[in-house]
Amino acid sequence: MTGLMAIGLLFAASMAIGVYGVRATRLTTPDFLVASRRVAPGWNAMAIAGEYVSAASVLGLAGLMLKNGIGSLWYAVGFTAGYVAVAALVAGPMRRSGAYTVPDFADYRLGSQTIRKLCAVIVLVIMWLYLVPQFKGAGVVLHLVSGTPYWVGVVLAGLVVTASIAAGGMRSATYVQGFHYVVKLLFIAVPAIFLIVHAGDDARQEALRMDVSEWSRPLLDLEGSGQPLLATWSVLLATTLGAVGLPHVIMRFHTSATAAVARRVAVGVIVLLGVFYLFPAVYGLLGRVFTPGLVRGGDTDTVTVVLPGEIVPGGWGSVLTAIVAAGAFAAFLSTSSGLLMALAGGLSHDLSRASVPRLRLAVAAGALVAVLLSLPARSVDINVAVGWAFAVAASTFCPLLVLGIWWRGLTRAGAAAGLAAGVLSATGAALASVLTDPGPGWLVVLLAQPAAWTVPLAFMVMIVVSLLGRPPEWAERAVLRLHAPGPAAAE
Repeated sequence: MTGLMAIGLLFAASMAIGVYGVRATRLTTPDFLVASRRVAPGWNAMAIAGEYVSAASVLGLAGLMLKNGIGSLWYAVGFTAGYVAVAALVAGPMRRSGAYTVPDFADYRLGSQTIRKLCAVIVLVIMWLYLVPQFKGAGVVLHLVSGTPYWVGVVLAGLVVTASIAAGGMRSATYVQGFHYVVKLLFIAVPAIFLIVHAGDDARQEALRMDVSEWSRPLLDLEGSGQPLLATWSVLLATTLGAVGLPHVIMRFHTSATAAVARRVAVGVIVLLGVFYLFPAVYGLLGRVFTPGLVRGGDTDTVTVVLPGEIVPGGWGSVLTAIVAAGAFAAFLSTSSGLLMALAGGLSHDLSRASVPRLRLAVAAGALVAVLLSLPARSVDINVAVGWAFAVAASTFCPLLVLGIWWRGLTRAGAAAGLAAGVLSATGAALASVLTDPGPGWLVVLLAQPAAWTVPLAFMVMIVVSLLGRPPEWAERAVLRLHAPGPAAAE
């Protein structure tokens, strides 16, 4: 009951802040998509961190540590390192391009409506892959704290996020996501510190009895493959380069006033993420001591919510569980908000003529599809599904953005071929990992987390096909504009 009250209060606060965003919103497409490019840097950094710290971070990372050990921390390393790549390679030039979305940038750089629409389809694939684990997490957590059926939490999260975003667009999303970052940090960090203190000697003694080999060689043995180095490398490629290509991440930098501000925002996000990722690891490590039974039951994604009650029985345990559950729900809501904004841009702005009514309809339609996909996905590990989204982004938009920004030789044919190769190989591998049983070994890694081969494939195809043709005459000017300082650069 306490947990349900905490989640209810979070819902109410989120809706109130969203309503405030609606009052400040102008009924124009630029305001709906990028808040008229006038979001303050500090608030923007908190909003980006708020939408980026998803169910994969709050629930999935701790669950994978419980299941696979200390090597799962490479996910957190990759999630954070991705913003180093974003700040160094794409944040400033993307803002100078004047685009609202990744398909917008493709159209600016390559002048092709065909590639723009292909990019829009890829946006939908990535966003739905990313939304499913968010809504799945909402259903699981609400079931744990209130006993309601799984589908109730999925549908409720979809309704709340849809209402907030459809009404106020990016401006509402920014206010809500900044608020949610603070909620997540406090509601995950404070209970974590309390649990460390309360666990005390019991946790330390049990930790001493654990196998120390994984601490001396902390790699990720994904799916029990027996190929920890390959699995770790593939996860790092997906999470680091995937961040460069995530549409909702790229879209957020266009809310900055200038390219220089966009870079400062990216640096601020690195700091905020570094602070947050100290704490999901605590739940995973304590879970290996106090809740090992979750591995046998296949419910490792619930460890963050279950753990407080196991360590601190009684009233205080219920309070801590409620706080953590509310922090987890903040993760689902804020990330879903950003994903739905990018998804609406793909459905309406990039595939057809955009208007505020069309964008609102696209938000509702995108959320409906995500809810329907989430209902049968309860058994899918959260981080696995998010990993697929990162792998697709790393294999498609990362090559497009990096080569489009830094290489004037990129051609339309090269971009189209590379995008097609990346999306087909990455999604095909993910589907094969679900529909087949490759068994232990290197093959299971290359299917379950395919970035180790799909990212180089996409880069190679884009480069080779581009070298066989000639870039348009205006390509050099387009690239120069992306790097030119000052007011000449679409600030």
